[in-house]
Amino acid sequence: DLIPLCHPLGLDAVEIDFRFDDETTIHIVATARVTARTGVEMEAMVAVSTAALTIYDMCKSIDRGMVVKDIQLDEKSGGKSGHYMRSKSTDSEQ
Repeated sequence: DLIPLCHPLGLDAVEIDFRFDDETTIHIVATARVTARTGVEMEAMVAVSTAALTIYDMCKSIDRGMVVKDIQLDEKSGGKSGHYMRSKSTDSEQ
């Protein structure tokens, strides 16, 4: 178990997208889908974290000062808690 008390799920799909803002910034977005009636936000955030750590591992010989930051839930639908979308005011508070 990677995350204590987080039950494993059989995912239907996971997509990982990369957006390069400039030569030093990569935005990673993971979209996870499951048929079961449960949330998959932890699986999506683990996917983003793993992608970011893989990039760090591949690039550390060039720059050990890289920073992985702002791993966050942007949107979630379904599950017990319903729909969630990060607001711009939430981003500005950080």
